[in-house]
Formats: sequence, C-alpha cells, structure tokens
Amino acid sequence: MPAARVEYIAPWWVAWLHSVPHLGLRLQPVDSTFRPRDESYQESLLFLGLVAAIGLGLNLVLLAAYLVCVCGCRRDDAAQTKRPRSCCVTWTAVVAALICCAAVGAGFYGNSEANDGVYQLLYALDNANHTFSGIDVLVSGTTQKMKVDLEQHLARLGEIFAARGDYLQTLKFLQQTAGSIIVQMAGVPVWTEVTEELTELADQTSFVEYYRWLSYLLLFVLDLVLFLLACLGLAKRSRCLLASTLCCGVLALLLSWTSLAADAAAAVGTSDLCAAPDTFILNITEGQVRPEVTRYYLYCSQSASSPFQQKDLLGIQLLLNSSESGLHQLTALLDCRGLHKDYLDALTGICYDGLEGLLYLGLFSLLAALAFSIMICLGPGAWKHCATRDRDYDDIDDDDPFNPQARRIATHSPPRGQLHSFCSYSSGLGSQGSLHPAQTVSNAPVSEYMNQAALFGGNPRYENVPLIGRGSPPPTYSPSMRATYLSVADEHLRRYGNEFPG
Repeated sequence: MPAARVEYIAPWWVAWLHSVPHLGLRLQPVDSTFRPRDESYQESLLFLGLVAAIGLGLNLVLLAAYLVCVCGCRRDDAAQTKRPRSCCVTWTAVVAALICCAAVGAGFYGNSEANDGVYQLLYALDNANHTFSGIDVLVSGTTQKMKVDLEQHLARLGEIFAARGDYLQTLKFLQQTAGSIIVQMAGVPVWTEVTEELTELADQTSFVEYYRWLSYLLLFVLDLVLFLLACLGLAKRSRCLLASTLCCGVLALLLSWTSLAADAAAAVGTSDLCAAPDTFILNITEGQVRPEVTRYYLYCSQSASSPFQQKDLLGIQLLLNSSESGLHQLTALLDCRGLHKDYLDALTGICYDGLEGLLYLGLFSLLAALAFSIMICLGPGAWKHCATRDRDYDDIDDDDPFNPQARRIATHSPPRGQLHSFCSYSSGLGSQGSLHPAQTVSNAPVSEYMNQAALFGGNPRYENVPLIGRGSPPPTYSPSMRATYLSVADEHLRRYGNEFPG
C-alpha cells in the first residue's frame, strides 16, 4: 500500500503577513503575488522599510520632546527638591534591563530558527541539484550507448546474418526499438540550466545567511554590553560612563529600527512566496521546462500520468539488458516523489522555521527599541542621580577627615610640613619684633624647653611662640631667640620675685 502523500499547508502567520497591504511609493495598491524581479513589487517591500523609518523619526521626536520637558521642569523645581527620585530611576533602569534581556532572548531564538530554516532550504536545494545532475548524466550516457554501441553491434550482426531473412527482421526490430529509446531520451528535459541557477541561488543564500546570522549575533552582544555599562554607570555614579553609554544607546536604537525594517520587508516577501509557491515556480520555469513536467513534480498526484511514459521504459528494459541498470536508475530519478519531497522540505524550512525566526527577530527589534528608548529617557534622572554625591559633600566641612572630597583634594596638594609657616624662621634676623606676644603666653622658665628640646632629635625648627602646656616636644630656638627668652624670663623673676620673697 503506497504511503500517504504529504501535503504542504501554510501556517497561520503566512496568511496574516500576506494580508498586509502592499502599497507603492505613490501609495497605489500593488498585487501581493511574489514577483521579486518586478519593480512595483520591490517598491511595496521598500515602502515597509520607509514605514519603519517613519517610526524611527517619531521615536526620536518623542524622545527629544520628553528630554526637553524633563530638563525644563527639573530646572524649575531645583530649589524645591534637593534629592532626585533615585529609587524611581533605579527601578526604571531595572525594567529596561529586563526588557532588553527578553529582547535578546527572543532574538537568539529567532536567529537560530531562521538559520535552521535557511539551511534546511539549502539542504533541499542540494538534494534537488543532485537529482537533476544524475538525470542528465544517465540520459546522456544511455543515449550514447544507443547511438554508438548498439548500432555497432547491430551492424556486425547484420553482416553475419545477411543470408538469413528472419534474423535480419529481428535485427531491424531491435534497431527500431533503440531508435524509440533515443526519441524518448530526447523527451527528457535537460536540467543543466536549472542546476546552474540552483547552484548560484544556494551559494548566494548561504553567503547572505552567514553574514545575516553574524550581524544579529553582534547586535545582541552590543545591546547586552551597553545595558551592562549603563547599570555600571548608575552603580558607580559615573557621568562619563553614563554619557558614553547614552550616546551608544542612540546608535543601538537606530540599529534596532533598521533591523526591524529589514525583518518586516523580508517577512512579508517570504509570506508572499509561501502563500502561493507553486505559482512562483511555474512562472520562473516557464520557457525552460515544460509546464506538465513542472506540475508533475510540484503536485506529484498518484492519479496523474508521468510525462516520461515510464511504462515504455520498463518494456524497453526487458529488451535491452545492457542498459537495464541505467534505465532502472533513470526511472527512479524521474519519479516525482523524490523531488517533491525536496520541494516540501524547502517550503517547510523557509515558511515555517525561517519565517517564524523572522517574526521573533522583529519582536527583538521592537523590544530593543523600547528598552533603549527607556534608557535614553532615564538620562536626565540618572545624570542628576550621579550629581547627588558631589552635592551631599558640599554640606560637609572641608576639614572633616572623613570627607572623601577633602581627601581627594589632599592627594593633589603638597603636605603642610613642606611649607614654610608664617611664624617659622630660617634665622634670627627680623624675628625680635614679633616676639612681644610671647610675653603674655607663659612665664615658665625657658630652660625647661631647652632641656626638652635636647631630648628630641631631628631637623631644627624655629618658632616665635613656645609650646607651653602641650604634650609635644618643644622646638629648637635660634641663638637670638634664646637670648630674648632669657632676658624676658629674668625680668619676670625680678618683678615677681620681690613681691613674693622666698
């Protein structure tokens, strides 16, 4: 019992995409039949790309208007609100990152499905090419045997049995049979041109698919890296990193809308092909292959008769044993089931997996555009969020050792020990005029400071105010300063010593 014939049934998304209005650049209706070489049909696909370009323009205009309004409102409210809504900024950034991750996930799945569908198409084209090449080889080989080899054998037998009339009648019948085989072989179409076109189509498709898959893969990586840098900039409150990420986000937004335009045009064009693939195949093979032969392979109906009269071929096989093997192979290759299976595999790959992958890639483009739009809208809030740390430091004393801003300034300024103090002296010249305030500081004997100074080594340091009552070691004094301090001490002893005798 023969196996049930597998029919092609277009999925629901083919009918949905095929119903998209096809309009030219002048907004005139265009027939939705798949005609890739027709200029009006090409304009209808280009119009879909222009619609995506209009969407990009509206997106940019809305973003610009939002940024202008937000910046103007925040300038007016700067005196009322000291801190920005950092919590809102953070959660909105989290939502945008989740949308981006969902977009990249859908993109990875769609890219893989589209790649699988295209390679299934290439596999079917390769099998069909192999079948066509085998048919051409067998036809040419069998025709060569009939014309040359069999004719030579029949000529020799005619010379041998020239005196036997009955044998000559048999040889003449064999010669007529060989002629009928050659005529039937001539009726088999030559698939050389079809094979060349299929080979060129397979090579171009493989080339385009490789770079399409690689381009989308790089776009996925770019989106993830940009959102990672944006989150890092928010966490670090780095204005430089955030500004760079926002600029790259605008570029990623442009790439998302561009990929959406390409996906839309490719998906609608593929759906037009999948809606009526038989019509397209009949149109492109017209003039190269007979229509009945094309229909025989496209529909492969069990009730339809073969255009190659395979029953005659089977009868000839019994008469010509030398060509039996080749005719068996030719009969199998000419059967419609093999090529029809390749045809169905190609349609399944391009209309199911391929078109489904394009739909997911379109979803990726939309979600990525939404995510980057949200990220750009967060720009003013994130910028103000990054400025809160510097503004909070303005309320802290610069001398506070725990102020990071003061520590940053200290790293760029020289230490105080290396600067000459206003009250420091390298010699005793000119220092006596500034020693009068020292008389009111303390009346402790100077010898105490001199003895303490002898206990501490190091470079000499001259100051005009003695360190009285402190726990730090006293400085070393110059000779003129020492004489002044001794005279001041003797005067105090004479003044107060008489009042309080021992």
